[in-house]
Amino acid sequence: MRCYLHAFLLCVLLSLLSLLYVFSQLASTLEDADGWAAGQHGVPDRSGHESGRLLRKMPGLAGLRDREDRCKSLSVSYWNPYWRLPADVCGVNCLLESSLSRRSGSSVKNHSDERSHLAVVACGPRLEETLTMLKSAVLFSKKPLHFYIFAEEELHNNFRDALASWPRTVQAKFNFTVYPITFPEDNAKEWKKLFKPCASQRLFLPLILKEVDSLLYVDTDILFLQPVEDIWALLSQFNSSQLAAMAPEHEEPRIGWYNRFARHPYYGKTGINSGVMLMNMTRLREKFFKNDMTAASLQWEEILMPLLQKYKLNITWGDQDLLNIIFHQNPESLYVFPCQWNYRPDHCIYGSNCKQAEEEGVFILHGNRGVYHDDKQPAFRAVYEAIQKYPFGENMEASLLQPLEASLQTTTHTYCGRASHLFTKRLKQSIMSVQQDATKRR
Repeated sequence: MRCYLHAFLLCVLLSLLSLLYVFSQLASTLEDADGWAAGQHGVPDRSGHESGRLLRKMPGLAGLRDREDRCKSLSVSYWNPYWRLPADVCGVNCLLESSLSRRSGSSVKNHSDERSHLAVVACGPRLEETLTMLKSAVLFSKKPLHFYIFAEEELHNNFRDALASWPRTVQAKFNFTVYPITFPEDNAKEWKKLFKPCASQRLFLPLILKEVDSLLYVDTDILFLQPVEDIWALLSQFNSSQLAAMAPEHEEPRIGWYNRFARHPYYGKTGINSGVMLMNMTRLREKFFKNDMTAASLQWEEILMPLLQKYKLNITWGDQDLLNIIFHQNPESLYVFPCQWNYRPDHCIYGSNCKQAEEEGVFILHGNRGVYHDDKQPAFRAVYEAIQKYPFGENMEASLLQPLEASLQTTTHTYCGRASHLFTKRLKQSIMSVQQDATKRR
């Protein structure tokens, strides 16, 4: 009887080993076939996290791999139970998914290192403004981009349809993922009503995009006037303690908001503006932050809700105020970049007060307070409309720069209009560089 039992156990063990070997070979074969099929059908390499629209277009394992990547990007292990996992996030067989993940992880990471990772949060009537921002990023960047678009559910198909309508040569320069707006389930209502319905989503990007090492977050009202990779390169200038980069809220303390009105701690002399925020999210997730609530240092996911509870009656600008409080307590963690990386009406409304822009031009234009859509700052609106109306594929000097310069000539009755040559200084260089590259490729 004992001999039969030993024989039975040995057979079971051998069967399990055989099944594991067969499964491993099957996964390897499917993965190789996926890569071969993508190449044969001309499917662009969109390693990393993929859009729902491309997923529907890619048959078989190509679509499966993209869904696996999306599951990885949304980090199932973290979403459950603290976060509410969207119903459509992970419908792939977990066993196959985990095998593919192990095999493809290193290649995805290496490929992603070539990309600039750009995140935006869009709610309400911000679709067109966000698309214009993304368009400005694509027009001037020479390296590939990955867009992380967080939007209300009703906007998801609009984003996918709009980006899919761009010329194929333009689509080849980027890939994208559309995410739902998601807050910690226990406190979702409080976060939604903070400042604007979706604004505080940016605070949770390091916790949602757990597989993303670094990220550039921008508001929807941002316009890039030079390649995204230029600001991305500032990551290499971080010292060992720095984990995020932002520009000051004001250059001139006499017109500063924080130093005159804030009822909470803020960074430096005039505070910081979070409309353009470059993050080393790996460091941010690992950091233990000093705070004024407890003697113990807290990690990112631990500090946000206690800060909101303590200061919610004293903050005006929502999540930006919370960031000011955090970096007031941890100033060594912030890299401050100059104002030309986040140029706003405040820098010219009472006369030019961004010296770096005067010397080098504006790198990133930030049309906050709705100035792209009203007549208060026509110079800002002129830049927005020039990029929005530019037809892909047309000569940028003739179809973008020249009409813009003509429009700016009509804005010189305002202080910002008189400084509008700063808007086109860097833009001219970006256009010239793009056209030179196009000539070389011919």
